[in-house]
Amino acid sequence: MANRGPSYGLSREVQEKIEQKYDPELESRLVNWIIVQCGEQIEHPPPGRQHFQTWLMDGTLLCKLINSLHPKGNEPVAKISESKMAFKQMEQISQFLKAAEIYGVRTTDIFQTVDLWEGKDMAAVQRTLMALGSLAVTKDDGCYKGDPSWFHRKAQQNRRGFSEEQLRQGQNVIGLQMGSNKGASQSGMTGYGMPRQII
Repeated sequence: MANRGPSYGLSREVQEKIEQKYDPELESRLVNWIIVQCGEQIEHPPPGRQHFQTWLMDGTLLCKLINSLHPKGNEPVAKISESKMAFKQMEQISQFLKAAEIYGVRTTDIFQTVDLWEGKDMAAVQRTLMALGSLAVTKDDGCYKGDPSWFHRKAQQNRRGFSEEQLRQGQNVIGLQMGSNKGASQSGMTGYGMPRQII
């Protein structure tokens, strides 16, 4: 957490709950993927939430990551700056987030800039990177590098096409979930409004 003192009371409890969601095993998988995906000589950070945050905080790795998921010449982030100025770093994180949303990551899976830059919710950062990795594996467009087993494939749409004749035939069939009237009779039923006969 940048430039902030310790929190107390309810704020402390909330922050501790958020920190418990952080997964160290997932961190190592994401670090390996980012290094392989970017394809450069990137230094492996020491394990730990703080080191992971510091490693990603300037936004350059995130921008390189999203650019590597697109074909050459079609990268969403045109200029990646390695500036040490805070607003430039936060701007790069925002560029990554916009590009990730355009790539297909759901809005609900995208973290806020301060979650990473101030280290407020690193579990949310992990969620976004997991969603991005899953999308990259699912798209299977040749841009994904790394082990496909690192991320799960998203369900694909499976549209079915039926001819007009097949649709007409389906209207004549009673589905089993609608029940059956075989063996039904009114024997033993009394008329409406009559009292039940108990003997």
